[in-house]
Amino acid sequence: MTAGTLYLIPCPISDQTDPWDILPAANRAVMDALDYFIVENTRTARRFLSRAGIARPIDGLEFRELNEHTVAGREVEELVAPIAAGRSAGVISEAGVPGVADPGALVVEACHRRGIRVVPLVGPSSILLAVMASGLNGQSFAFNGYLPVKPAERSRAIRFFERRAHAEGQSQLFIEAPYRNAKLFGELLQTLAQETRLTVAVDLTAPSESVITRTVGEWRRGPLPELNKRPAIFIIG
Repeated sequence: MTAGTLYLIPCPISDQTDPWDILPAANRAVMDALDYFIVENTRTARRFLSRAGIARPIDGLEFRELNEHTVAGREVEELVAPIAAGRSAGVISEAGVPGVADPGALVVEACHRRGIRVVPLVGPSSILLAVMASGLNGQSFAFNGYLPVKPAERSRAIRFFERRAHAEGQSQLFIEAPYRNAKLFGELLQTLAQETRLTVAVDLTAPSESVITRTVGEWRRGPLPELNKRPAIFIIG
């Protein structure tokens, strides 16, 4: 029996962006052909597919959730079993590209172990968009996910990434839960050296998008942006 294919389907980073405006025709053709979707959140995925104007009725599609509560092992294997049996599937994240800072990586890894073809589709990545617009080193950069929550550990992590940025010239990217952005930003300004460059990229692809790179000293002297509950990427360079 020939296995199906796992398609990684990007969706808009911002809910202010209409998928119809940015969705490549090739992506829509793939989505039109699928009736099985592995998603981070069913409600969000249904809304995305509906707004994208796919050909099939939404109520006729099957959705299975893969999120931060999913445990590698039996749960993931159950998601992959229909693909191994010949049914193709699409993975949809909450925002951006599946598999990057996203639980979709679990099902991708399981498909590779089974020799199932994995196809990434074109779409927006907040990580690359932030690097592109930062003016920092785009030749060598590292995405570090979330920093530790405990203050002492977080301060050590900030200083570690600053040393790496200075010693290796490697841009250091990280994110935070939007409701904790302001607190993290304050800790960055308090911990980093004033000559260190810091990029703050918020609301990427939305009308309110802002990407600003300044030294920490300049950030300390100027008005600070409102970051509460806005998706953001921070880069030390």
